[in-house]
Amino acid sequence: MATTTVHRSARTRENASAAGRVRAHSPYTNWFYLPAAVIYGVLFLVPTVIAFYFSLTRWSIFDSKFIGFDNYKTFFQEPALVSSLWHTLIYAVLTSGLKVVLGLGLAMLLTSQIIGRGYLRSVVFFPVLVSTIGVGLTFTVLMNPERGLINQSLDLIGITGPGWLTDPSLALISVGLVDVWKGIGLATLIYIAGIVSIPQEYFEAARMDGAGAWDNFRHIVLPLARPATVTVIILSLIGGLRSFDLIWAMTKGGPGFTSDVIASVIYKQYQAGFYGLSTAGNVVLFLVVTAIVLPLSRFLNRKEVEL
Repeated sequence: MATTTVHRSARTRENASAAGRVRAHSPYTNWFYLPAAVIYGVLFLVPTVIAFYFSLTRWSIFDSKFIGFDNYKTFFQEPALVSSLWHTLIYAVLTSGLKVVLGLGLAMLLTSQIIGRGYLRSVVFFPVLVSTIGVGLTFTVLMNPERGLINQSLDLIGITGPGWLTDPSLALISVGLVDVWKGIGLATLIYIAGIVSIPQEYFEAARMDGAGAWDNFRHIVLPLARPATVTVIILSLIGGLRSFDLIWAMTKGGPGFTSDVIASVIYKQYQAGFYGLSTAGNVVLFLVVTAIVLPLSRFLNRKEVEL
């Protein structure tokens, strides 16, 4: 009787294992990927392929003529277009770097035991909710070299304010600082989520060993909040490389071409009717973002796994 029971149990396990293998190899679950794949293909893959094709043509709304890589040759032969690529890189590095540093600092402050912590978190995040165009127009008024509130405030303490948006050497940096002001709330929120997820046992053990605030920050917060840092870097870098609306609202790429980025130059080319050239610029921007973000993301995530 015991032998029969053992054989029945063995058969039951074999049947369960066979059923599991059938379920594992069943194509039924793959059908759930189909809606997402269709949406991804229609909204991303198809437009991307079409954009690549039209970047090789001279086209208008009604017709097109295949011209090969002439649009790309023109793009890289135009000094304004090449300088806009350089401005884009400067803008992206400046804004993403400041968001990482300031976001981490604000997150450390807003996770400490301070009065009105919840209210301050709301205040820091508020600029993220405001329209980018609205922010741009507001700071254009505030940064007016003659009647702007910023320079008027500096005059009260005996400092002559610069032409924030009219000085060619300051225009791009000024817009970048406004971009940081608007986006710092999201970086802070990501860092807050990363810091509060750190188990308190680490801090308690460090306190028992006599570690101070700097030791906690260096040996606990920085390593364990690394996923938040990677997220902030990648998102901020992508946003900086693709930035357009704030720059257009504040300077329109001026004075001259000193604050032009790739996106603003592409828009100007569309306005002028050079649709093929502007499409080629879009492809160049896509390739630049991909060439920078993908290797950086793999490098940062690999370092995270090694840690």
